[in-house]
Parts: sequence; structure tokens; C-alpha cells
Amino acid sequence: MFDAVPAWPVVGSFAGGAGAVLLAWAIRERRGRPGVDWFLAVFAAQATWCFAYGTGLLVADPALRALLETATWLGVIWTGVAFLGFALEYTGRSDVVRGRLFATIVGFGLLSTLLLVTNSLHGAFWTDFGRDPVFGVETVSYALGPWAYLTVAAETVLVASAVFLLVDTLLSYGPLYRRESAAVALSPIPPGFALVAWALALGPVPQLQLAPIMFVPHVLLDAYAFNRAEMFDRNPTTSRAAERTAIDDLRDPIVALGLDHRVVRLNPAAEAILGVDAETARDRPLANFLDLPVGLDERETGASDGDDSGDPADPGSDESVSRETVEIDAADGAGRRTYAVSVSRLTDPNETHVGYTVVLSDVTERERRRQQLEVLNRILRHNLRNDAGVVHGYGEILRDRLDDPELVRMADAVERRAGALAALGEKAGTVERLLAETDPEPTDVRELVDSIVSDARERDDAATVELDVEDAAATDGGGEVDWTTRVRPDALRAVVENTVENAVDHHDGEGVEREDGGTWVRASLRREGARGDGGAAADGDARYVLTVEDDGPGIPDHEVEAVESGRETALEHGSGLGLWVVAWGAAAVGADVEYADRGPRGTRVTVSVPVVAAE
Repeated sequence: MFDAVPAWPVVGSFAGGAGAVLLAWAIRERRGRPGVDWFLAVFAAQATWCFAYGTGLLVADPALRALLETATWLGVIWTGVAFLGFALEYTGRSDVVRGRLFATIVGFGLLSTLLLVTNSLHGAFWTDFGRDPVFGVETVSYALGPWAYLTVAAETVLVASAVFLLVDTLLSYGPLYRRESAAVALSPIPPGFALVAWALALGPVPQLQLAPIMFVPHVLLDAYAFNRAEMFDRNPTTSRAAERTAIDDLRDPIVALGLDHRVVRLNPAAEAILGVDAETARDRPLANFLDLPVGLDERETGASDGDDSGDPADPGSDESVSRETVEIDAADGAGRRTYAVSVSRLTDPNETHVGYTVVLSDVTERERRRQQLEVLNRILRHNLRNDAGVVHGYGEILRDRLDDPELVRMADAVERRAGALAALGEKAGTVERLLAETDPEPTDVRELVDSIVSDARERDDAATVELDVEDAAATDGGGEVDWTTRVRPDALRAVVENTVENAVDHHDGEGVEREDGGTWVRASLRREGARGDGGAAADGDARYVLTVEDDGPGIPDHEVEAVESGRETALEHGSGLGLWVVAWGAAAVGADVEYADRGPRGTRVTVSVPVVAAE
């Protein structure tokens, strides 16, 4: 019955089966990872296919040969089903595996199995089964039934679908999964073509099925993916899960639109505020659910089509789009909320424009705080300033008319306090301006500092306010310094102005630099770091450094600590709000501010401003 030396078809079939078993053994410890269990099922079906066919080539007994042919067809039926299950789960589509469509595919496999084992009753798989030896092995010939052809066609479709999913992963996720996906996508091609050729009786020896032998290159490609490319250590499920998490788990409502402005996808947050589920909203215009204050065509989202004639009411720059807001009566019972609208282009991996992404950021609390700040600033700037002006005027009158020295001292204190309150109102106005969003522009730092120092001298002609500017820097080869940087001039002015003002206004007249102990302040300006073309920093770290020194009483440590840590504190010292203005202004221009004691008396404040190219 058995040949002493098996012919090459038997060796090839056993090699394909053995390779499947070895690979299954190699990945057994990775069970539970996406796709591993399904791939073990693929190997089980392949091993059944190869071993059953290889053994059948050695068996001449008709009954046993027919039983082994049945086992071969079992491998054919379930290889395609298991391979598709693997591809779905490996590429992050495990929800499809649990869906009705895949259940139908499994049902087809079960029905095919039932028809296969009962083939003798109806001949759905084959008829006229008989021996037809070739190459010294027991090949058989039979007429394929309709269900056999359907099985081969279904096997081909399932494997092709799996290959498509793997190729799509290869294209979508770039080089991250390229080697393993490419190897596994190519692996089913040799046995697949061999199976189709056998079913169609193509070739000079139609009774010999070469598919089991073609599992040898299949196994080699899979082995590369598992071992060399670390297939199950990194897989696309991670990327797809990250994409879903990035959209679905965000608290901000997100809507994906097609080019025709119809809804493609809503995340749960968008479903909640719009009061519509994703399935209902899909393929319907967004305008049915939300009236956007910004446009969606290519011109309005920054695409260049050579036409600037878009609607001016729908700005095209990212800055303009991000400032638009819309009010929505949230369907989730959260009341009327304000959302900032951001519209961006959605592109595929080839940078082709395929749609839009609309993100709604809840800025209700921010808008309320903005309104509260506006009201507070209005009170400070107008009511407080006006009332302080009245008190200041009456204080001057009382001081001039009173004869009692004690009463004159009290009137002078009233006048000074009223002036301080008026100055506080002005600083509140500065805070309001800092909160507004303005564009940076080329600013001459030296000119700005010189202007502020001159103002300080005019405001207090008894104070000594020195200005020392280094016109040449060693790092620039001794050449003339370019003092231009691109910043928000209002923010930079607020930083320098309040730093100098604090030093002048809060001096106690007991200094050590002047013989009379009067107010003394020195501002020093220099440039640090290499200079590139157009005033840009060649090494990216050039800065303008302003140092303001005084010999006054110093700033209380708790106020400096409060500003540096970001904690609120009572403005026990007159410089309190000024320090906050310096901090907020510095943040707006990317500057660093450091406070230090100056010996033997006073404070040293260092402001470091980055050099940004004017162009």
C-alpha cells in the first residue's frame, strides 16, 4: 500500500504541514494578542489540508482515500474563514468579527462541512471518485460538484479580502507595519493560485493538487513576519485603537464631514450636544443639526485654488476660524453653552483633500470669565479711577488749607493712597489688553526701553533713572547690535514699564547709591547669543537681556513667590498687581523673568526676551 520512498509531492505536502505546526508552536505563547488565536486556527486548517493530502497520496484503499480527501477539503473550507478572521482582528476590526456578516461566513463554513461529510448522499462536492496515479503517488480524479466550485470561489474571495485588509494597513500606517503586513499578504498567493488551477483542471497533470506544496513558501513568509518583523509584538490594532480613542474619548464634540458637507462620523460628545446618534446623522448635511459661523469650502480652510474671492464673512486663516464661536442649547441638559469652532481639512495618506473635521471646544466658562474680567476692569478703570480722582483732589485741597501738621500728614496720606488706587485702575486696563489676542510685529527693543525710561524720568524728576545699553556684543564679533525682534509690542511694553515703575514708585528714600538716599534705578540692556541673517538667532538661543536694579526696600518674598508659583495672594505690597502684569506680559512674549536681591540693598530684576526674526 505504501511506497518505501515517498515521491516529491508527498514530501512537499508534509513539509507544508510541518511548517504550519512549527509556526503554531512558535506563537502559542502569544495567545490572547490580536489575531494570534485566529492565526493558530489558520495553521490548524493548513496542517489538516497538507497532512491529509500528503497521506492520501500514499493510500490506495478507496474508502480510506475518500476519507482523507474529505479531510483535505475541511482544510480548504476553514483556511479562508480563519485567515479572514485573523486579518480583521489583526488590523483592529474585531468588532466586525463579532458582527452578523462574519457570523454568516462562519455559517457558510459549517454548512459546507455538513455537506462535505454527507457527500455520499448528494454528491454536492464530487462524483465519480476514482484512482488516477501519477509520479508514483495515489492521486485521484473526480468530477467537482457545484458546492465544491462554490467553496473554492468563497475561499478565494475570503483570502482576497484578507489580503486587501493587510495591504490597506500597509498603505495607511506607513513603515510601522510594512514588513509584516507585506509578508503575510503575499503568503496566501502561491497556494491560492494552485488551488484555483487545480479546481479548473489547468496544467498537464490536473489530478495533482499543488496547493499543499505551495504552503512551503507560504510558511517561509509567515516565519519572516513572526520572527524577523516581530509581527505580534506591534500590530495595527494599536494604531486603530489610538485613532478611535483620540476621537471617541475626547470630551470635545468632533464631526467628520465629506467634501459635500455631509456627516461621515460623530463622536459621542457630538451626539450628546446635537441630540442625534451617529447612525441617524450619517450622510445628512451638517446644516441640519448645526449652523456653523465659519465656511467649509477649500478657500475658507486654507486650500489654495488660485481664487481669493471667497466670502469675506467666512475667514480663511486658521486664526480667524479658531476665534469663531457658536451657542448651542445642548441636548444633554447642560443648558446653553458656548463653543469655539475649529474647521480643518481632512486628508488621506497621499495628502488628497477628502473632507473636513469640525471640532467644537466648550469655552462657556472661559467666556464667562472674560465677561467677568471685562466688568471688573470697567469698574477698576472707570468707577475706581473716577472716585480715586475725586478723593485725590479733596486730599490736595485739605493739605493746602490745613494748618495742623498731623492733619496735613493725614491729608497727604489720603492723596497718595488715592493716586495709588488710580494707578491700580490703570494696571487693570493693562491686564485687559494683555488678555486680548494681538499679532506680534517687528519691535525695536532699545527704542521701547529708552521711551519707557524717559517717561519714568518725566514722571518723577527727582528720581535718578539711568540707562546703560551695550551697543556692541562680543558674540557678534563686535559689530553693531540689531535690536529688532518680532513680539507683541503691547505685552513687551507692559513688562518693561511695570518693572521700571515698580523700582521708581516703591522706593522709600533710604537708598545707598545717592548721598541723599533718594530714588535710584539703573536699567541695563544687552544682547546675548549669535546673530543670524535678518536679525534671527543663528543658534536659536539669542536673547535681549534687560536688567533693572534699584536700592529700594526690595519686594516682599511672599509676593515674588506667589507670582512665580501662580498662586493668588493679597496685594499687601503696592507692586503686587504690577508683578502679575510682568508675569502675564512675559508669558505673552516668551520672556523669562528672574527676581534677586541686590547687595547691599535693593532688588535686581532680569528680563530675558527671545530674538525672533522680523521676517
